[in-house]
Amino acid sequence: MSLLLFCWFFFSLGCGVLWVDFLNQWTIPGTGFKLGFWFAQQGSIIAFVLIVLIYAILMNRVDKADHN
Repeated sequence: MSLLLFCWFFFSLGCGVLWVDFLNQWTIPGTGFKLGFWFAQQGSIIAFVLIVLIYAILMNRVDKADHN
């Protein structure tokens, strides 16, 4: 749970807000979008969806273990 919360903080606040200027020195290949802009607009949302998916998978495993 702590690792998932750290990932949420890292991608949403870190990459999307705090380190945008640093990340903008790179671009996404083939698109021309700066990396900081991409994280602020789409990357954080994709990371959040993946975090929710991982959390759901892990909680399903816990539920199955508790029912046995």
